[in-house]
This record gives sequence, structure tokens and C-alpha cells, in this order.
Amino acid sequence: MPYLGESAALLTSLCWSLNSVCFTVAGRRVGSAAVNLGRLLMAWVTLLLVHQVVYGSLFPMQAGGARLGWLGVSGLIGFALGDAVLFEAFVLIGARLAMLLMTLSPLFSALLAWLFLGQDLSLPKVLAMAVTLGGIAWVVWGGGDHEDHPHLWRGILLGIGGALGQSIGLVFSKFGLAGDFPPISANLIRVTAGVAALLLWFGATGRLRGTLGALRDGRATAFIGLGAVTGPVLGVVLSLIAIAKAPMGVAATLMSLSPILLLPVSHFVFKEKVGGHAILGTLLALAGAAALFFV
Repeated sequence: MPYLGESAALLTSLCWSLNSVCFTVAGRRVGSAAVNLGRLLMAWVTLLLVHQVVYGSLFPMQAGGARLGWLGVSGLIGFALGDAVLFEAFVLIGARLAMLLMTLSPLFSALLAWLFLGQDLSLPKVLAMAVTLGGIAWVVWGGGDHEDHPHLWRGILLGIGGALGQSIGLVFSKFGLAGDFPPISANLIRVTAGVAALLLWFGATGRLRGTLGALRDGRATAFIGLGAVTGPVLGVVLSLIAIAKAPMGVAATLMSLSPILLLPVSHFVFKEKVGGHAILGTLLALAGAAALFFV
């Protein structure tokens, strides 16, 4: 199918946008911990059923130890750790700013590839990173975000942590997807690892009952369910298809459009101040992130 990867990447951006709004609303009602655990449990059950229908088995046991290891660590870092801090950023600074900080993920990916994979980090790439950082700084410091978000700096640090977690998780996923391993199977392994890690953590700290109890909030649970389908199920599978079927630079650029899509949502739904500085800074940050893959 022509442009399958590009179409999947664009749909991924739409999924991330809807996903971030759902988790922001739910997180402000029941807390980010309940959102993270609830959406992974829902996504896990959904993926088990999808895997049974598509492949005739509940779990890809044929994956092999090495692949299970790569994808398991990817899920632990990406879902259990990275998304935990990202969801807290949603609560503190809103979906728009948190997703804007996720444009740092390509920057972190380039740095990790330079440090651990021996890939070149040229001057144009460094300049592209500077453009991304400049765009983000313009949005944060250029207008009323300080007044809108009293916990701005804590939220920014958590958002940066989410971007770093995504980058590290993608590096491990790349190894796990080698040999045309099915994206749905890969995602199921990653989500399984994330669910197991969160259940062990909340159980060991005595917070499991209280965290699950928060899901009695019907409205929050509905938003978590919608976010689970559009995020760790549909969104992640589409992103893996995009990476597999489209040039990496094109896929990454199209998958990074969420901050632009969220500008009107933030203004009309969350009543945030979205001035010219926010629009121009967002475009600048996205341009820098996209340039990383073409220079």
C-alpha cells in the first residue's frame, strides 16, 4: 500500500493528541499513578485479545529470550518509568506543554546513538538541537505559562524525563523489532513488562489497593479507557508500522505533530493562553526536531 508508513505516522500524531487530552483530564481527577496503571491494564487486556484474533495465540512465546529481553526492557523504561513521569507532567503543566517537551525525544535519540551506537553527531545536527531547545524555551519563557502553571519547573523536569524515557525505550525496541518481528507482538511484550513492573512496585509499596480504588471514578475511567485504546494500543502499533514502513526522518516528523494539533485544544478546552509566541515557538521546536533526521 503506497504511503502506508506515512499514513500510519500521521494517524499516530492524532492518537497521541487525543491520548494526552484523555490522560490530562483523568489525571486531574484521580492522579497520574492511577492513570498509568489503569491504562496499561486496559491496553494489556485489549492487546491479548487482538493477538489471539490475529495470530491465534494470547502471547508471542516464539519471540525468543533475546527479543523478549530487548522488548521487555523497552516496556519497563518506556511505559513504567517514562510514561509515569510524563503523566504527572500532564497534570502539572497540561497536555500542550508536556507534549511540546516530548519534541526533545529526537534530540535525546541522536545523543544516545552518538554515545552508545557510534553514530555521527555533526554540526548541523547540533544546530538542529539548538533550534528545538530555542523553540521550547520561547514557548516557556515567552508568555503567560508561568501564571497558568504554578508548578511549571517541576512539570518541565518531568516532561523532559518522559522524553528521555521514550528515547531509551525506542533504542531497545529497535533491537527487539529486528528481523521483521510483528509490531502487535512487540507491543504486547512491551506492555506486559510495563504492567508487571507497575504491579510489583505498587504491591511492594502497599499502594496497589488505593491506586486501583481510584478507578471507581466512572468519568476518569472512561477517559483512561479511551486513552488506552488511542495510546498504548492503536498509537504504539501505528508508530511501529510507521518506523518499519516509512523513512525514519519522515515518520518521526509526522509523528511529532501533536503539539500543533493540541494548540486549539488547549485554548478552547483547557482555557490556556495560546498566543503568537506559543504557535511560533512550537513550530520552531518541531522544525528543529524534524531537521535532526535530514541533516
